[in-house]
Amino acid sequence: MRGMNRHSYQLLQELLQFFPCVAIVGVRQCGKTTLLRRLSSKWKLYDLEKVSDFQTISRDPDLFLRLNSQYCAIDESQLLPELFSALRVAIDDDRQQPGRFIITGSSSPDLLHSISESLAGRVGIIELSPFSLSEAFSLSQSIFFNKIVEQEPPTFLGELEPRVSLSDVHDYWLRGGYPEPWIRNSARFAGLWRQNYFETYMNRDVMRLFPGLNRNKFLLFINMLANLSGEIINYSNVARALGVSQPTARDYFQIAHGTFIWRQLPSYEKNGVKRIVKHPKGYLRDSGLLHHLLRLADLDALLSHPGMGYSWESMVIENIIRGFKSMGIDFDSYYYRTSAGAEVDLVLEGEFGLLPIEIKYTQTVKKRDLKAIKDFIKERNCRLGLVINNDERVQLYEDNLIGIPFACL
Repeated sequence: MRGMNRHSYQLLQELLQFFPCVAIVGVRQCGKTTLLRRLSSKWKLYDLEKVSDFQTISRDPDLFLRLNSQYCAIDESQLLPELFSALRVAIDDDRQQPGRFIITGSSSPDLLHSISESLAGRVGIIELSPFSLSEAFSLSQSIFFNKIVEQEPPTFLGELEPRVSLSDVHDYWLRGGYPEPWIRNSARFAGLWRQNYFETYMNRDVMRLFPGLNRNKFLLFINMLANLSGEIINYSNVARALGVSQPTARDYFQIAHGTFIWRQLPSYEKNGVKRIVKHPKGYLRDSGLLHHLLRLADLDALLSHPGMGYSWESMVIENIIRGFKSMGIDFDSYYYRTSAGAEVDLVLEGEFGLLPIEIKYTQTVKKRDLKAIKDFIKERNCRLGLVINNDERVQLYEDNLIGIPFACL
């Protein structure tokens, strides 16, 4: 089936060798259940959204896990909070045996808290997202990510070649990465699917998790996110526009981030020699949902929209983050902006060091557009800086600053 070669599957197999339990978390309809179905037949799969499975497990979770102490996978685990304490007991009965349980969960800010509180040290966590560019076109993981992690000399980037066409890149950007529209491959279906997706997100996830939430205000907030995507967030302005308090506006952003539809990027403030903008920046994680909310039905409408640059930047950032997460790499992500306006779109800090990344839609990148990232590299002695663009080939701007076509990722 097209596009179902998920790069996280290898990580899942690896974590099952080390941990008694693996948790797969991510936004609704990103492919968690389909990933479980790739497991061998020895695994028994339960779905807590099925009434019969919910009743079977919820009647006595401790007894259920004693009866199913090996190769047991439970989908949508957030629907049964008492499951986590029962899992801790079941795991501790045979702590040294890895690969016994898999749980999944979607759209629940409390899910990771429950996992960390009840299963700390007993669980490996995978954050699954919609398709990356390479997954959408059924390609293996780009060597780019491994080489960055391995801290290869910058010369390795000469090995990178575009893996899809420029037309494919724009098709993916317009459509986003949710698997179902890619598999059905129908523009009409994709529009209806996205329309119903937000109804499901609001009614089955948000309102079930936060029954006291003002539905109309939060729905207005979700639509507002499309125009805030890629912007630096001012909570006071958002609160004023919604007619709510500033703490409530902050809670809305936390709900959107915790339910995996919005990604909040904090400002990179470490080791700074300049005045730094400290407000967070954020974006809708899926470009297809963003374009749906903005009523951008085709590429011409997208390319002429004033928010086109923010949409491109956010899509590239999300793909880079997805690539490293699918490998289980530990890192933090930021953006950087000075009070004078110098900006670096993405700063990653992890086991590969400090990696600043500038993102451009254009094929040709002007030297003056690279001043901010050059200064950042120099001030922090970075090993490497990257510029992701739409060039035809990899370009060496300086010894430690390299331009890479997005099609290579």
